[in-house]
Amino acid sequence: MVLIVDFGSQYTQLIARRVRELNVYCEIHPYNCMPEIGENVKGVILSGSPFSVRDQDAPNPDLSGFKGKLPLLGVCFGAQYLAQAYGGEVLPSNTREYGRANLSYVNQDSDLMKGISDQSQVWMSHADSIAAVPDHYEVICSTSDVKLAGYQIQGETTYGIQFHPEVYHTSEGSLLLKNFIVNICGCSQSWTPDSFVDTTVEELKKKLGNDKVILGLSGGVDSSVAAMLLHRAIGENLHCIFVDNGLLRKNEFDDVLESYQGMGLNVKGVDAKHLFYQELADKTDPEEKRKAIGKVFIDVFDEESKKVEDARWLGQGTIYPDVIESVSVKGPSATIKSHHNVGGLPDYMKLKVVEPLRSLFKDEVRRVGKSMGISNTILGRHPFPGPGLGIRILGEVTAEKVRMLQEVDYIWVNGLKEHGLYDEVWQAGSILLPVQSVGVMGDERTYENAVALRAVTSTDGMTADWCHLPYEFLARISNEIINKVKGINRVTYDISSKPPATIEWE
Repeated sequence: MVLIVDFGSQYTQLIARRVRELNVYCEIHPYNCMPEIGENVKGVILSGSPFSVRDQDAPNPDLSGFKGKLPLLGVCFGAQYLAQAYGGEVLPSNTREYGRANLSYVNQDSDLMKGISDQSQVWMSHADSIAAVPDHYEVICSTSDVKLAGYQIQGETTYGIQFHPEVYHTSEGSLLLKNFIVNICGCSQSWTPDSFVDTTVEELKKKLGNDKVILGLSGGVDSSVAAMLLHRAIGENLHCIFVDNGLLRKNEFDDVLESYQGMGLNVKGVDAKHLFYQELADKTDPEEKRKAIGKVFIDVFDEESKKVEDARWLGQGTIYPDVIESVSVKGPSATIKSHHNVGGLPDYMKLKVVEPLRSLFKDEVRRVGKSMGISNTILGRHPFPGPGLGIRILGEVTAEKVRMLQEVDYIWVNGLKEHGLYDEVWQAGSILLPVQSVGVMGDERTYENAVALRAVTSTDGMTADWCHLPYEFLARISNEIINKVKGINRVTYDISSKPPATIEWE
């Protein structure tokens, strides 16, 4: 495996994705909580950071456990730290260096730069530059503006680059990372979906033994794949629960229960709509609503777990973007929103948490599910947020608003399927706005609700772009919603990307 030391860059997750695309396992650890370096660690990558190495409170990690002993690659901040900490100098750039640049010099004799073209495009994102390095640091690439775009420490397999090889805009970034991961670190490229399944099932068997696990199913990709992994490990000791929280899509409760028939899972449906509506009454703040929904989920699971004798674990389909957007420590990226499934459990609930997908991105989860034979109906399903329509109804949630939005959403999603557009979209949803607008139907004036339609393309949810759907299709859907859904007289289409917007509105 490769260890990625995280200094808080939003690009850290992309580094992990690129490493895993090479079929090499990697783990991300905060710089202030690094694990012991075992024999299985073949190399280390230092990430970028929102900090400057010149900041008084900048990260100052101890690298003595691996520098000079294992292959080491510093990216952006990581490269600047390796320069300054060992006798070089980092200064503010004359101009802020963001965006595309081209390499004007490439040392093809360097193992890291083998096969990298002259004038290869790279992506810069830093306000500082390395002004000087010690004598035993050798320049291996430059741009017209940045002489020390990359270097190697002589006598070590330690490298630093001031650009980001993990982003799409660095045209040969994958080759550079392969040079480091495969050729320099010597990783075997044997980490595949099949190997992940085998390893994870064995780990779950050892961890859980004969214990019983309660798992909440949603009908989505993450919980379904987590359930199958746990089922392979512990069989009938897995007790799955699907909760109708009153915030699901139209007909979803029955459809989801039916979809699990034949998968061999032990599934129980629980109708708890009234509990969620009661808890959400009068709440309008997005965080309060998320936490209220999470609280009732926990209450329901606590009640249901008591019906399963000796249940000791709560299984969850948490994936890596959930974790990264919910955890904030000095270094890793700031909290964007809380997720009910990564918030921990109250003391009174005695279940321990098991999360077999916690280290995977969404596309990796789908590949793992495919390797286990899960149907494409489930694997191809768009992501759906845990809090459901509760965070797509802006403001207070009521049963009538849910009914209205379910009808809108049903027309929207089914329309995408009927017109062959569903698989082109990573996630689609409808948002009920806290806005009423004037309209006219027949000869009568109306003053009714507005909805926003959202459809994005993405691979992992960390970044997303709005879908450029045909105008004729959008017009047809808008017309159908306004004609068929009582209470709606205006439809808008969200053309915001993430960042700066998020995929969900709350």
